[in-house]
Amino acid sequence: MSEDVLVIGAGIGGLSTALSLSPTGRQITILERDQAPPSDDPDVTFLDWHRQGAGHVRQSHAFLARLRTIIKTSHPRLLEELKALGVRDLTFDMMLTEEQLAQYQPEPEDEDLTIITSRRTTLELAMRRYVETLDNVTIRSGFFVRKLITKTAPDGVVDVLGVSGEEGGEALELTAETIVDASGKSGFLIKQLMDEGAAISEENESAGILYFTRHYRLLPGMEEPSRTDNPPGSGDLGYIKFGVFPGDNGCFSITISVPEVEIELRKAIMNPDVFHDITLQLPGLAPWTDARRSEPRGKVHGMGDLISRWRDMVIDEKPATRNYYPLGDTLIRTNPLYGRGCSFAAVSADMLRETLDETRDPTERQIAYHARLRKELRPYYITQRTQDRAAIRRAEQALTPGYRKSFRGKLIESFFDDGVRIALRSDVRLMRQAMRGFHMLEHPDKWLGKPANFARVLYFWARGKKRNAKAYPPIAGPDRAEMLRHLAVNETMDMDRLAARKQAA
Repeated sequence: MSEDVLVIGAGIGGLSTALSLSPTGRQITILERDQAPPSDDPDVTFLDWHRQGAGHVRQSHAFLARLRTIIKTSHPRLLEELKALGVRDLTFDMMLTEEQLAQYQPEPEDEDLTIITSRRTTLELAMRRYVETLDNVTIRSGFFVRKLITKTAPDGVVDVLGVSGEEGGEALELTAETIVDASGKSGFLIKQLMDEGAAISEENESAGILYFTRHYRLLPGMEEPSRTDNPPGSGDLGYIKFGVFPGDNGCFSITISVPEVEIELRKAIMNPDVFHDITLQLPGLAPWTDARRSEPRGKVHGMGDLISRWRDMVIDEKPATRNYYPLGDTLIRTNPLYGRGCSFAAVSADMLRETLDETRDPTERQIAYHARLRKELRPYYITQRTQDRAAIRRAEQALTPGYRKSFRGKLIESFFDDGVRIALRSDVRLMRQAMRGFHMLEHPDKWLGKPANFARVLYFWARGKKRNAKAYPPIAGPDRAEMLRHLAVNETMDMDRLAARKQAA
């Protein structure tokens, strides 16, 4: 198909766009502000690839089954190249408890629940090298897009005609029929359109947490801890959430998320020694970070400005722009705790291809793309936002002296902790269905909305804690007061700050 496409950004969103559109024959040019990877070696790339345009590239990543399915279906050679660089598959059975494994009978659909895991830089390295082999795709590194070339039409819609920027110190302008903005969370071009009067609606709110990640490498001859003989490598203690992310080539990372209101703990955790000490206090992480098994590599990488954001480019069936298609974090941002950012970008790229293929009319394209986004991605966004709000409330309650849950609050907590969680840790069939929602293979709430599944959850809830005892995970770690005492962190200062904030509000 004869159509020129400019893609702004060569991160996951931009590369996914190239993967999706390249089979259609369109001519695709990716404009990337950062330089190309310095090496084909994943370790060198991790250490030396400077990514000003993607500050979160060294945070932990796991890539949901939906993203793997897209790659496997459309670009199977890429999947093989990912594995050649050390990217790994984590299969459904590897996510099951020891009790579940004893009753596990594989089903064909379990293959769809396989995720891929690696350092983010390794995934991007493999995707980029693959995209560079595609005949109709060109990546121009070092091209900094400063502005969109626009013209406001008589109907008030802003038409995007191209971009202006710099490459090698030279000012340049490029035009194309289609502009894809995959510039990510730090992208500013969509704000230009809003400043020019484009009717783009935006909703956003804080996810209520900050992220802290440190990378580790297994010592020579050492293997990862058993997933069945050790406590889970992830958990939620209220005042922190934590998880281990297996990587490529003997590497893994630990991420600890801390509520925004835990200011003293946030400050302390940036110290590498404090971060490591915390991991040793958590039974699910200690087997990984034990000095006899692994060694830390580098500093603690913090990440703030974590917000949930949804932007609509069409209001009441009228598009704000034409020829301009944002995707990934440019358009929708979610709490990275759920690992959906990369999958959102890849799914959006596929929906963009479907939209561009079905019509050449620029107004119809905008409306169709918007409708697909709302139908496919909005449910996951809403579910995640609801969970974030609940987590923020719990974090504030933990800092409120004398706080007591209401009877309704206790009942809801018990339903999820003693019903849903226990049912999922006991019944492989329920776990399989819930994972389909988590991995974006179907609506996130579909599994619990089925009467038979809901009844099964009620069954486990009604059994009571004593009969369900084997299904409860071991204690994930010390309570807040014990941890802060161990770390010598002043917990009263956070309580005083919260009280002052509530009084001011």
